[in-house]
Amino acid sequence: MLTLAGLRTEVVDPASLTVTEALANDPLWLSIVKAVLILVFLLTSVLFAVWFERRVIGRLQERPGPNRHGPFGLLQSVMDAMKLLFKEDITVRAADKVLYIIAPMISVFCALLIFAVIPFGPVTSIPGTDIVTPLQLTDFPVATLFILACAALGVYGIVLGGWASGSTYPLMGSIRSTAQVISYELAMGLSLVTVFLLSGTMSTSGIVEAQADRWWIWPLFPAFILYVISMVGETNRLPFDLPEAEGELVAGFMTEYSSMKFAWFFLAEYMNMINVSAVAATLFMGGWQAPWPQSWPGAEFLNSGIMPPIWLILKIWLLMFVFVWIRGSLLRFRYDQFMKLGWKVLIPVGLGWLVFFSVGRAAFDAWDRDLAVYDAVAGLIAILLTVAVISFIKGEPVEPQEPEHEELDAFAGGFPVPPLPHQTLPPSPRSGRTVEARAGGTTSEGGAE
Repeated sequence: MLTLAGLRTEVVDPASLTVTEALANDPLWLSIVKAVLILVFLLTSVLFAVWFERRVIGRLQERPGPNRHGPFGLLQSVMDAMKLLFKEDITVRAADKVLYIIAPMISVFCALLIFAVIPFGPVTSIPGTDIVTPLQLTDFPVATLFILACAALGVYGIVLGGWASGSTYPLMGSIRSTAQVISYELAMGLSLVTVFLLSGTMSTSGIVEAQADRWWIWPLFPAFILYVISMVGETNRLPFDLPEAEGELVAGFMTEYSSMKFAWFFLAEYMNMINVSAVAATLFMGGWQAPWPQSWPGAEFLNSGIMPPIWLILKIWLLMFVFVWIRGSLLRFRYDQFMKLGWKVLIPVGLGWLVFFSVGRAAFDAWDRDLAVYDAVAGLIAILLTVAVISFIKGEPVEPQEPEHEELDAFAGGFPVPPLPHQTLPPSPRSGRTVEARAGGTTSEGGAE
C-alpha cells in the first residue's frame, strides 16, 4: 500500500486478503462512496421495478402496459413520482402528528440498511489506485441476523403509521401487520437455520464463499421454497397483502396518507422486495458468483471484473419476476387462511426440515458416509415425506352435513331484516300464485281437456 510519504509502494494481492481484513482498511471516504452507490442503486431499482411490474402484468393479462412516456414507457415511473411529489399533502386532524410523520421514515430507513451487508463481489482493487476493498459496505459474523432485525423493525413503520392515523381501517391494517410479521418471521428464520448449518457461518460474504462449487438452493430446496413464501408474506405482497387490502380496508394502513408520505411507504415496499430478493440470491443462489462451479474452466473470468455485480443483479431480477408473476396469478387470501398457512403449515414444515436435515447429516457423519450424497437427496426425500404426511392427515373427505336452518320472522322487530346464513324465511303466502304455479295449473287443465 502507498505510504503517507509516498516513498514506497507495496503491491497487495486481493486474493490474499479476507473480506474482514479488506473492510478494516477501508478509509472513511470510501465507505461514504459505497453507501451513496447503494442508495443510488436502490432508488434506480425502485423506479425500474414499478415499470417492470406494470409491463410484466400487462403481458400476463394481454394488454400493453405503460408505453407512452419515453421508449417502451420507461419514463412512466418518473411521471408517477412527479405526480406524488406535487399532490396535496393532507394531515389528518385526529392523527398523532409526530408518529404520523415518522412512521414512513422508519420503513424506508430500515429498508436502506439491509443492503449494507449484501456482497456485490469479491475483494478487488480499484482501478487506477492501490486500494483493495470488497464490493460490500460492511460485514460481520452475524450479518444475517442483522438482516432479520432490520426487516422486523421495518414493520414498526406500518404498525405506527396505522395506529397514528387515528382511523379505523388503518388501525385494522396495522394490527394485521403485527400478526403477519410474527408468524412469517418465524418461518423465515427457520428456513435460514439450515443455511447456517451448511455454511458454518452467518456472515453473508462467508455464505457466498461457501457456495463456490454448488449453490445451496439444490441441497436446501425445501428451505428455499419456505423462504420464498415467507418473503412474499414479509413484504405485504399479493396474495398476502392483508395490511393494505383495498377490497376490504380501503388501503389499510396507508388510507390516511397522501403525497410524499404515501410515496415513502410505496418506496419502502419496493425496496423490501429488492432486499429479500437480494438475500435469497445471496444465501441460496451463490450471490455474486456465476452459475459455473469454481473448479470448471472459465470460472475465474466469470467471477472477476464487472461480472460479479451483474450476476447478482440478474438473480435479483429473476426473483423480482417471481414476485410479479405471483401478483398477476393469485388472489388475496382470507385472513384465517393466511394465519393458518403461517402457523399450521410453514412453521411445522420448517421445524420438520430443520430436524430432518441436521439429524441426517449428523448420522451420515457418524457412519463415515459421504455427506454430499446426503445433501443431494435430502431435499427430495423431505418433499416426499411432507406430501405423504399431508395426504395421511387429510385422509378420506368428510361429507359436509347440512346445518339445521332456523326459521326467521323478518318483521318481528317492526322492520324487515335479511336472514343470517343459518336462518331461512318462511314460505310466502303468495307462493301458489307464482308464474310457475299458474303455468303448472294451465298445463294440467289443458291435459284434462
